[in-house]
Amino acid sequence: MAQTLLFIALVAGLLLIPFGLPGLWVMVGAVLLYSYVGPAGALGAWTVVAVAVLAGIGELLEFLLAGRFARRYGGSRRAGWGAIIGSIVGAFMGVPVPLVGSLVGAFVGAFAGAWLAEMTLKREIRAATRVATGALVGRLAATAMKAGIGCAIVVWVAFALVLGR
Repeated sequence: MAQTLLFIALVAGLLLIPFGLPGLWVMVGAVLLYSYVGPAGALGAWTVVAVAVLAGIGELLEFLLAGRFARRYGGSRRAGWGAIIGSIVGAFMGVPVPLVGSLVGAFVGAFAGAWLAEMTLKREIRAATRVATGALVGRLAATAMKAGIGCAIVVWVAFALVLGR
């Protein structure tokens, strides 16, 4: 029964990721809770640490990818930072809208942050829009990457339970 609840929590966390919600941290919490209340030795400390490290890497990469793509599309360092800051601000601004607000906010924020940063450099609207589009593509790539990390966590936990580690 406890394993079933663990996997329900892991799948729920996985489903939260595309909506910009903290799905990876839900997964970390579920693994941590199971390691304490589940059968002794079912999940070892290495699994808990590995899941937490994967979640941390996912969160870090999520914000860095928007900036990296903005720069890849011809943007300045300022545009990269604008995309990162815009993603964070947009995600928080979108929270009041149920389910999709933080996701849409992060996408709009990445675009707007990169666009505004490029416009402060007196760039053409067309060039700024291209850079902002790169930031948006970066956010999409980051969301896909986080979902991939979430899938890796589910597989890791499944193997750890089968192997008893």
